[in-house]
Amino acid sequence: MLVDTYGRVATDLRVSLTDRCNLRCSYCMPEEGLQWLTRPELLTDDEIVRLIGLAVTRLGVTEVRFTGGEPLLRPGLTGIVERCAALTPRPRLSLTTNAIGLARTAAALRAAGLDRVNVSLDTLRPEVFQRLTRRDRHHDVLRGLEAARAAGLTPVKINTVLMPGLNEDEAPELLSWAIDGGYELRFIEQMPLDAQHGWRREGMITAADVLRSLRTRFTLTPEGAEARGAAPAERWLVDGGPHRVGVIASVTRPFCAACDRTRLTADGQIRNCLFAREETDLRTALRSGADDEEIAELWRAAMRGKKPGSGLDDPSFLQPDRPMSAIGG
Repeated sequence: MLVDTYGRVATDLRVSLTDRCNLRCSYCMPEEGLQWLTRPELLTDDEIVRLIGLAVTRLGVTEVRFTGGEPLLRPGLTGIVERCAALTPRPRLSLTTNAIGLARTAAALRAAGLDRVNVSLDTLRPEVFQRLTRRDRHHDVLRGLEAARAAGLTPVKINTVLMPGLNEDEAPELLSWAIDGGYELRFIEQMPLDAQHGWRREGMITAADVLRSLRTRFTLTPEGAEARGAAPAERWLVDGGPHRVGVIASVTRPFCAACDRTRLTADGQIRNCLFAREETDLRTALRSGADDEEIAELWRAAMRGKKPGSGLDDPSFLQPDRPMSAIGG
């Protein structure tokens, strides 16, 4: 198992398949993009499947989430999903995506064994989407969402970041739309993981701001800690249920004490926390001929070094050098 010195057990693996993205969200990267990883730096499909297989069969991982960058840009994605779905025991497989291209791939991914998707969508207004992402692709995201629902990649969850002066007034409208469409909406506080290091604690839209806005139209009843478990989102029943809305308050209400995650970057580094400033290199071990047990022990050691918290609530917090697109969500 992957156990840290505070007794937390990591059973949820986030796997970044690429650092590339076809959007340029202002809270993630500059308009010109970034210096992407080169092909030799990236893990191959076989290396990814080997590490996921090791995590599932030797280290107790039960859930695998494919992330990026934008994972739909990975040419071998469907094959990776199919091979991971064939593992014993079979992990639950999900995907975090901006949904551009999902309209043409959702059915194939479902057939390969993908269980569900999380889709990033911050606004219902095409003109605001273009300002936020610097791309005119709002219609593609909506088509991708519809295709995911039709393919049975459910529950389809939508991740939304509210930004001051852009979409901060859209929370009630987004929730009403999500309920009508059968999607589960989750608001995420903006985190200090942008490549520009432009994040500022002052002025960010907090969980409290989101809930205050939602309560102007809806009655929210908290589900409570027992229902939440190790999930990052606090959830509320909307108008008595059955619909729910979640809020991930990474900055103002950290949930580190229940964290059950481990992360593998697209270039083969283990991160024991999204905000860690250290990584453990598995790619070099793989390519140097290490056997599975040697690699597993490197992974275990990486998780034993996990700190009690992210440090986000500390005024002296230092943002990681690598941005979200390189780390994986």
